[in-house]
Amino acid sequence: MGNTMRSLYTLPAAALAAALLAAPVLAQDADLDMGQQGSEAAPQVGQTYQREQIGDWNIDCVKSEDGQEEPCQMTQLMTREDGNPIATAAFFKTPEGSQAAAGATIMVPLETFLPAGLLLNVDGNEDKVYNFSFCNPNGCVARVGFTAEELAAFKAGAQANLTIRPAAAADVAVPMLLSLTGFTKAFDAVTAVPGAN
Repeated sequence: MGNTMRSLYTLPAAALAAALLAAPVLAQDADLDMGQQGSEAAPQVGQTYQREQIGDWNIDCVKSEDGQEEPCQMTQLMTREDGNPIATAAFFKTPEGSQAAAGATIMVPLETFLPAGLLLNVDGNEDKVYNFSFCNPNGCVARVGFTAEELAAFKAGAQANLTIRPAAAADVAVPMLLSLTGFTKAFDAVTAVPGAN
């Protein structure tokens, strides 16, 4: 039976090798395809697309009907101290008169120890703890609001430091870095999210 199984795997491999070796011979008389410059398809109404990059921030917008303002937020993939990606942050403006001057949605991996919350500080100042709102198949989400003073700290800062704890080892802190390079200009480019308070 061992020889039968081996020959079943060897036959397709031999046929594939023969086909690959024959391809250059068959192509000698054919014109070679030199490729074309690829162009991205224009986003359709309702699709999210990256409008621009400002500093370390992407400005992601939802395509709207012509003439309507597109809702945009600023996003960044956060990394651990070793440079590996671990979470995402999306900042947005809140409507005028809201309790919060700005908001953010921060998504961290599943199996995060939720009772510990999300710790956040700018440039090593005192941590503030935020609760997680929900988890979905993509991760666990903290929806947070910032005062005008906290927003000013983001604009003046170099980096935000966030910390989570894994459910399997709740005594272990997992630090994440959020670059604030380009934060002020990127924040000026985003739109207010209706209903965000």
